[in-house]
Amino acid sequence: MSDRRSSGLSEPVLESAIQALSASGGDALSKAAAEGFPDRLDAVDWVDRVLRLLLHQRDRSALRAELPALADRLDRILQTVALPPGLRGAALLDRFFARLPAVRALLAEDVEAAFDGDPAAKSYAEIVAAYPAIWAIASYRVAHELHNLGVPLLPRIVSEHAHARTGIDIHPGARIGRRFFIDHGTGVVIGETAEIGDRCVIYQGVTLGALAPRKGQVLRGVKRHPTLEDDVTIYAGATILGGETVIGRGSVIGGNVWLTHSTPPCSKVQIEPPRLQVQRDGACQERADQLVWDI
Repeated sequence: MSDRRSSGLSEPVLESAIQALSASGGDALSKAAAEGFPDRLDAVDWVDRVLRLLLHQRDRSALRAELPALADRLDRILQTVALPPGLRGAALLDRFFARLPAVRALLAEDVEAAFDGDPAAKSYAEIVAAYPAIWAIASYRVAHELHNLGVPLLPRIVSEHAHARTGIDIHPGARIGRRFFIDHGTGVVIGETAEIGDRCVIYQGVTLGALAPRKGQVLRGVKRHPTLEDDVTIYAGATILGGETVIGRGSVIGGNVWLTHSTPPCSKVQIEPPRLQVQRDGACQERADQLVWDI
């Protein structure tokens, strides 16, 4: 007679798994559980509602109902994390929600910058409804306010939710000025200590990163990412590294540039490509009835 079970675990395997998975050892996962963190889905739902309110909601009665509900939800989320001393209670909620009008004003300028900078944009509504960069920037601006208040974990959950959704990775600790525009956006990385001035434009695949931070936690709090002064444009695929790297006002950084040193104002940095050569292939014969690519 076969001893195969039709379903379920044997009691020894079940008990062994429970004992191992519930053990509170000294590994990183056990330490994370002891520190506490909010439910990710709860945090994501909360920030999505905040962003919809900022980007879309103008009805006063709806705002009167939604703002207290969002405050209550945030209060419950914050009860799951270890807040710094003196950061609890109504004062924290008041400070965050008092900043939402300023965040909305910044976002309105970001939308204007996108419309002014992209000839493919047909309307402001198209930008708000369809441009992933606006969602990423809006998420950053909300996360940045939480970061400035000293709220742990939640700002990173907000920014990584936007990263997963848009492919744009902006650390909430970065400092970004007015009228910021990311065109296309996929693959953009902006590090924690990056500083970006007003009216800057960056394209897809741009990295504002750190120089090989192998010392890890020793570098916490040290400026590791570059500074862009006002009116800088960085084209696709450029990589700019280092906390001492400053891109001067009005500069243009070309595509695929790798830069680890500062540039003066009004610089133009580009890679001089090899000269393009087009030669006739004598063995090729044109055929009107067929086009074949032999690559």
